[in-house]
Amino acid sequence: MKVPSQPSGSAGETDGPEDRLRRFVTIWGRAIFPVTATSLTRAEFEGHLLPLARLLCDALLARPFDTAPAQRAGAGLVDAHCTDPDALGRSLGVVDSYLVLYCGRDDGLGAEELRARCARLQHAMATGYAQALRERTRSEQESIARSALAARSAAEIALHATESRFRAVFDGAAIGIGIADLDGRVLEVNNTLTRMFGGVEGHVRGSNISEWVHPEDGPHVWRLYDELVRGEREQYRVEKPYYRGDGTVLWTNLTVSLLRDAEGEPQYQLALMEDVTERRLLHLRLRYEATHDALTGLPNRTLFFERLEKAVTAGPNGEKGRFGLCYLDLDGFKAINDSLGHSVGDRLLVEVADRLQSCATGPGEMVARLGGDEFVALTTRTDGERDVAGLADRILAALSGPIGIDGRELTVRGSLGVVEGPAGERTPAEVLRSADITMYRAKSAGGNRFELADPEADARAITRHGLTTALPTALERGEFFIEYQPLVHLDDGSVHGAEALVRWSHPQHGVLGPDRFIPLAEDTGLIVPLGRWVLQEAVRQARSWQLENPRTGGAGPLRVNVNLSPTQLHHPRLVADTVDVLERAGLDPGALCLEVTESALIGADEDLLKPLRQLAEMGVDIALDDFGTGYSNLANLRRLPVSVLKLDRSFTRGMQQHPVDPVDLKIVEGIVSLAHSLELAVTVEGVETAAQAARLREIGCDTAQGWYYARPGAPDRIHSLVLADAV
Repeated sequence: MKVPSQPSGSAGETDGPEDRLRRFVTIWGRAIFPVTATSLTRAEFEGHLLPLARLLCDALLARPFDTAPAQRAGAGLVDAHCTDPDALGRSLGVVDSYLVLYCGRDDGLGAEELRARCARLQHAMATGYAQALRERTRSEQESIARSALAARSAAEIALHATESRFRAVFDGAAIGIGIADLDGRVLEVNNTLTRMFGGVEGHVRGSNISEWVHPEDGPHVWRLYDELVRGEREQYRVEKPYYRGDGTVLWTNLTVSLLRDAEGEPQYQLALMEDVTERRLLHLRLRYEATHDALTGLPNRTLFFERLEKAVTAGPNGEKGRFGLCYLDLDGFKAINDSLGHSVGDRLLVEVADRLQSCATGPGEMVARLGGDEFVALTTRTDGERDVAGLADRILAALSGPIGIDGRELTVRGSLGVVEGPAGERTPAEVLRSADITMYRAKSAGGNRFELADPEADARAITRHGLTTALPTALERGEFFIEYQPLVHLDDGSVHGAEALVRWSHPQHGVLGPDRFIPLAEDTGLIVPLGRWVLQEAVRQARSWQLENPRTGGAGPLRVNVNLSPTQLHHPRLVADTVDVLERAGLDPGALCLEVTESALIGADEDLLKPLRQLAEMGVDIALDDFGTGYSNLANLRRLPVSVLKLDRSFTRGMQQHPVDPVDLKIVEGIVSLAHSLELAVTVEGVETAAQAARLREIGCDTAQGWYYARPGAPDRIHSLVLADAV
């Protein structure tokens, strides 16, 4: 907004306060007079501004400081008919630039205080202006409403009284008034209605109402009209559009009343029209902004859900169409945003949106942006999954070409989840959830592809999400418990110890094994507190076993094996927490064995091995679990601080039958020989038959566990071995 430049001369000390005030008024008048609807000359107009300027000047220097005069000055602008939207902005600009210059005397107020006061006066002035403008608008609306009511009443009276009284109201009304006979022929219109239709009276007078049909007329509009001319209703009120003579559209609030003669018979119809075109256009613009993405111009989540709800809802008579939905998430978009900046990312999204729009241009098809780099394509023209898969193929093909931005050629790919089906069977939220789950399956499969929705896969994903959500509170509620599976000496069949296996007693799903929730605990970070709890419980139980069944003869204490996850290995308090748990329980470190999977130690550096070495030096045994599945170098065992190898059951499964698989036998013999040469004990998992146990004993394995000896159970069953083939 520009304000007039400062006039020649300056607010020097030789000018009196009144002279400086009038200079300020002159600048103010030059700024807002061109945008003020007034019949006054500029000099007369500045005379109206002078008291308002005096209010501002006095308020600037007042002690104590008060902004109320500035509110009155803002209201005074409205009273002076300065209601153009630009008038307030220009006035505030003048006050900001010149009020302190021309009205700020040296009364002990510093420059910073004067500027601060000026800013608050501007705020108050704007507030007063807005309040006055709102009151004026409300007053005008009430005036229009009173005029409409007066017009209707006066028109009815005028038909039975004098033409002169009717004409006074008819011509002076602020709203459009028209009279037509019962056949729809327009007989009379006032000047306001003529102006509403473009100022050509001949376009309105003499025409027939039936010619004023508009495509956006609802079916009820003409039904109400027919009921009125038949005398079945006295009036109706609707919002109706009309075409003007130049082809533009006039939107009106239309009230049509039936006028009867002295005997009560229908004679005329009276129409009162209020022009709401600007309000309608504003509503449409606000509606567009609320339902479209500001960056890409695509429909946003709000509009998409409106269309999706229509697509998945059965018709009024139960008819079921079909719909298809493609849920797209860009692969690697975050890397582009992080490396090249959000500006490049935004331009990339705009290009992607343009390409997606070109894939869904037919009737019943739309593309929307849900947010970030997530887009959806919806179609209601499908006869089955093949049609929607074709749409997904077109989307992938559209994204395959590089996108040039600032001399760079960027490659963007996407993962799509495709849902297709009949309407009336699922809610919009269920459809979108299925598409989202399916999209993540496509992303997990490598991306740059689409997957079709699978109800069973959806159910598994929903269950997984439910378990993930319930995990944080499950530990607090005490839903976890531990079962123990004995570790048996193969030479004499005595119980060497037990492996602690955590279970989850879920309120809905029952008892869940670790394979169902340990990966979720890893993902959520709960594995650290859960692992510490398992360690505490297992160590406490081992100490309890020792106190109940002291062992003599140098066999050593009954020991407990506890699994460590990869996340726990990286936790900085692993050693400190383990020492604390052992000391609190009073358990010797030699009675604890921590099991680490082989895959977790592949390529491990010294930083990762350091805490394991510290624990091993304290006397804690470290077992390499699932040995043989991690493709590690056997020579690498020399640098690992392990004392036990737990041989994966895949190597000994062939020993359950007779004759034994010779290849498996050679492999196990070689591993056992190598382990013993490195002074490592060998434990075998998954022993399920007597023949298998006998063969492993002959080979020289040290300890074993499996269903042949005992299934995992309560701690009081640790010594109860029921030897039986499990297969």
